[in-house]
Amino acid sequence: MVTAAEALQRLLEGNQRFLAGTASGVLPEEAKREALKDGQAPFAVILGCADSRVPPELIFDQGLGELFVVRTAGHVATPIELGSIEYAVEHLGARLIVVLGHSSCGAVQATLGAIDDPDSSSTPNIEALIEKIRPGISSLGEAEGAQRLADAVEANVHATIEHLSAGSNLLREREDLVILGAVYSLETGAVELVSPGAGS
Repeated sequence: MVTAAEALQRLLEGNQRFLAGTASGVLPEEAKREALKDGQAPFAVILGCADSRVPPELIFDQGLGELFVVRTAGHVATPIELGSIEYAVEHLGARLIVVLGHSSCGAVQATLGAIDDPDSSSTPNIEALIEKIRPGISSLGEAEGAQRLADAVEANVHATIEHLSAGSNLLREREDLVILGAVYSLETGAVELVSPGAGS
């Protein structure tokens, strides 16, 4: 079993290959697909935003069977996402969870817009998404513009980490599990850690 520290090292090394333009970029061999047909043992869970520009397998240069990826707009975690993550930890052996936000997140931007204009409206489902994000970013400092958005993105990552622990006894009580946050830069392609690991 891969430890959380080993898993984090593999992710960071993969992002360095992605940045350097040396990512593998090849489809898996038939032998790899064959080996995975009877089971999986991903070394990390990525809870990330559904944004099409932030595919975890690519930005961490990982292949089939290596990451257990759960994606929603703004990396919002409902009981369905929590259950998926619990499955990866309890049954597949993952010991690292990374909550992956990204710069210029549209879900966070929409929430800031709703905070600024309480009379604005959208579809009921988008409103539900905004209401999940709102508590984690509603008490930001005095920053404006791009800095305000960047601060909100990071605050949303921290809020999601707190939600994972608060919403799951299994995740909260696993002493060998590390949950940390990161933000992917759309501008540079780099992943920056923004939170210390929980339980480390």
